[in-house]
Amino acid sequence: MKTNILKIAAASAVLMIAAGCASTGGGAWNNEPPPAANPNFASEMNKFNAQFPNDKASKYEEVSLNYNNAKKLDDRGNCHDINKYPVVIILTLDASGKVTRTTTDVEGKKAECFRQAYADVQLPPPPFAPYQKPIRLR
Repeated sequence: MKTNILKIAAASAVLMIAAGCASTGGGAWNNEPPPAANPNFASEMNKFNAQFPNDKASKYEEVSLNYNNAKKLDDRGNCHDINKYPVVIILTLDASGKVTRTTTDVEGKKAECFRQAYADVQLPPPPFAPYQKPIRLR
């Protein structure tokens, strides 16, 4: 009898997991077209690349990434689950580390969600300003 209860519980757990996966919209992602590219992104990425080589900028990349991960800034707005395509966002920071502008590599609902999520973020002060800080988001 105990074995039957365990089998029923296991089967129920599998069904709940399957139902949860179906409700996240993952199946719809298979047919989803990729988002349109943002034509303004290349110039912002060029600004980021022009910051290097620079030891202070290289160190800041590590500091700011650790800060972003510790504060889970990319979880704001629940943007990751909007679609399967990653988004690269470039944050323009002022001398205090405040985000003054955001630019994403693509357009669309997920990109807009991340732009809104990072619009008022405060990061540690960068080594110089304006500072371009890219982040790749899943």
